[in-house]
Amino acid sequence: MSGPDIISMGCRLNIAESEAIRQTINGSKVNADKLVIVNSCAVTNEAVRQTRQAVRRAKRDNPDKMVVVTGCAAQVDPDMFADMPETSGVVGNFDKYDADSFKFGLETNRSDIRVSDIMQVKETAPHMVSAFGERSRAFVEVQNGCDHRCTFCIIPYGRGNSRSVPAGQVVKQVQDLVDKGFNEVVLTGVDVTSYGPDLPGNPSLGQLVERILKHVPNLKRLRLSSVDGVEIDERLFDILTGENRMMPHVHLSLQSGDNMILKRMKRRHSREQAIELVARLKEKRPEIAIGADIIAGFPTETDAMFANSLDIIDQCDVIHGHIFPYSPRQGTPAEKMPQVNGAVIKERAKLLRQKITEKAHIWRNSLVGTRQNVLCELSGKAGYAENFAHISFEEIMPEGQIIPVEIIESDGRALIGRKIA
Repeated sequence: MSGPDIISMGCRLNIAESEAIRQTINGSKVNADKLVIVNSCAVTNEAVRQTRQAVRRAKRDNPDKMVVVTGCAAQVDPDMFADMPETSGVVGNFDKYDADSFKFGLETNRSDIRVSDIMQVKETAPHMVSAFGERSRAFVEVQNGCDHRCTFCIIPYGRGNSRSVPAGQVVKQVQDLVDKGFNEVVLTGVDVTSYGPDLPGNPSLGQLVERILKHVPNLKRLRLSSVDGVEIDERLFDILTGENRMMPHVHLSLQSGDNMILKRMKRRHSREQAIELVARLKEKRPEIAIGADIIAGFPTETDAMFANSLDIIDQCDVIHGHIFPYSPRQGTPAEKMPQVNGAVIKERAKLLRQKITEKAHIWRNSLVGTRQNVLCELSGKAGYAENFAHISFEEIMPEGQIIPVEIIESDGRALIGRKIA
C-alpha cells in the first residue's frame, strides 16, 4: 500500500496501527511523500534507544523529508524526541489517527509537539479497529490501553487506560477482511483479555469471539494474540478448547515461573494457576500449542527463582517462547529494585531460549507424518499450521490459501510439508 514511509518499532499492535495511520493519511490532504513516520516503542530503555537510532537513520536516508515520531515512546517522553535535530514533529498515541496532526511546516526551529493526555482518552473511536495483513493473515485491534500496573512496565503511560471497541464494529471489520480474501484474523490489543468492562453490558472477550464466529460464518480461522491467563473465563476457555475455527494456539503472558517474582512484578496469577490452566486446556484439546512471554533477570531474581522459570517451561509445555532479558525502564517501580548483574541476565535469557528450543525440537519431530492445514504466505514457499507450526513446502503454493499437507520431514528447526492431493 502506498503512502508515507512508516517505520514500526516493537509489537504487532504497532504494525497494525501503522497501517491504520497510513490509511488515515492516504485519505487526507497531507503530503505523504514528504513524510517519514517512526512509530516508536517504549517497552524498555533499549527499545527507546533503538527508536532514537531509527530516527537518525531515517533522516540520514531521507534528508529532504520530515521525520515525525509517534507511538508509545513519543507519548511518554515527547520532549526527548522534540530535542533531536532530525525530528520535525512528535505526535501522541491518540493524536496519530488525526491526519491533521501530520501537517507540519518545512521550516521550523524546533519540533512541533502534538501530544494529548492519553489518560483522559475514554472513547472507543472507530480508528481503533485497524488491520494489518500479511496477504494471508490480518490483525484487528479490539482493545487498547491497560488498567494494570506491572512494576516493570511503562506501557500504560504510553497507551492510557483500557478501552474496548464495540463488538459491532469488530464484527464489521472482520467481515470486511473476509470479503477481501483473508482466511485468518488475529484479535490483538495491549491487554486483549481485559476486553469489555468499559462497554455497555460489560461484555467479555469470550462473548466478542462468540459474536464474530456466529456473524462471520465464512471466517475460516480466528486466533488470539498474547493473553493473560488469569482473565480466561469459562466462556473463553470453552471456545479455545471446543471451537474448530479458533486456532489451537495460546500465547500466555507468564513473565516468570516464580511466585515471589510474580508478586514483585504485580502480576495477578500464581505459578500454580498457570500450570493448572495449561493442564486444563490440554486435557480438553491436546493439540493446543502453548507460547509464553518470560522475563529473564527481573530485579531480586535468585538462582532458585530463575530455576522456577526454567521449570515452568516444562510444566506448561512451552514451545513458542518470547524471552526478554530484563532491562530497567525509567519511571517504573522495578527500576528502583535491587538489579541483577547484566551478564547473569544475559546467561539466564540464553538458558531459557535453549530450553524452549529443545522442547520445540521434540514437538516438531512429533509432527512428522501428521496432516496439517497450512495457511500459505511468504510468496507461497511456507506458511503456518493451526498450531502455529511453521511449515515449508516442497513446491510453491498459492498465497493466502489454506492447504492440507502431510509433514514429511523435520530437522528439529524446520518442517517440510507435501500437499495432500
